[in-house]
Order: sequence, then C-alpha cells, then structure tokens
Amino acid sequence: MSTENTRTVIVQAADRLFYEHGFENTSFAAIAEAVGISRGNFYHHFKSKDEILAAVIALRAQKTQTLLDTWERDSTTPKERIGCFINILIMNRTKILKFGCPVGTLCSELAKLEHDLQNNATELFSMFRGWLKRQFTQWGFKEEADALALHVLSFSQGVATLANAFKDERFVQREVRQMHLWLDALS
Repeated sequence: MSTENTRTVIVQAADRLFYEHGFENTSFAAIAEAVGISRGNFYHHFKSKDEILAAVIALRAQKTQTLLDTWERDSTTPKERIGCFINILIMNRTKILKFGCPVGTLCSELAKLEHDLQNNATELFSMFRGWLKRQFTQWGFKEEADALALHVLSFSQGVATLANAFKDERFVQREVRQMHLWLDALS
C-alpha cells in the first residue's frame, strides 16, 4: 500500500473509531490494529493523536461538502434541499441510535476536553448552518434565514441526542415527519 493510501486508510479508521468510541477513548494502538499496521509504521504517518484528529475533521468537512453539493445538484428547490438535511436523521438512524450524531458527539467531547481543535470541529456545524441559511434565503426568508437555519440544526441535534439516549426509532420517524409538516407550513 502506498504512503498516501495508508494515510487515507488510517484517517478513515480513526474517523470510525472516534465516532464509535470517542476521541479520548481511541488509542493509537486501536487505530493501528484497525488498519492492520504496526505502531512504528503508524508513527511514520502521524506523530500525534491531534494530527489524526485534524485529518479526521478535514475528512468530515470534505464529506459534508460533498453531501451538500449532492443535495444542491439533485434537488430543485430550497425546500427540497432542506428536506434532504432533515431526512439525514432517517438515512443514518441506525448509527445515530447507536452512537449519536458524529458532528455533535465530537464537538461535545472536544468542548469538554477544552481541546485546541474544538473550533475546527465546530466549523462542521458552521458548514451546515451556512448552507441552511442560504437555502432559507433562496426560499425568500432573508431576514429570518439564520434563525431558521439554527432552528433546523438544533432540531436535528436534539433528535439525534434523544434518539441515542432512548434508542427509539419511532421517535426519530415521528420527529422527522413533524419537521416536514413544519416546513410545509412555512410555504
């Protein structure tokens, strides 16, 4: 495996492990084992856990941008695109029920740790916020766009947190339906 491929595999494994077990609870050894490389080879690619975390945040930002671009391309109206964001709770419900929201859990953990990369992780929420604000602006809610964007973002985080706590898939489905009704009422 080339150096670049090994680095990519390490970051993908770390992303999964940070999501499933948390940043602090994931060791170099666990990541190296998941990738199937020695710790010495691992250190050749990353010198610190913070370097891996920065790479994981960058990967998540890239995936987020790709997702937002896909919704832009595949949906014709701002309302449809906002609906795609809301539906992510249904699309990812199995993982959300088990681990919570990948962005929310990482941001919460880094905030508790007062970690230097906390603001970098928070930028993932800012990407969603800015995108949602643009959708509401395009829909005609210029003055309220940011408040509406935060409402949708807080809705998704609240549902993800409670779904993870209660392990209740029907709750997720019910709340997503309610949010779609709310969107319909805005029309």
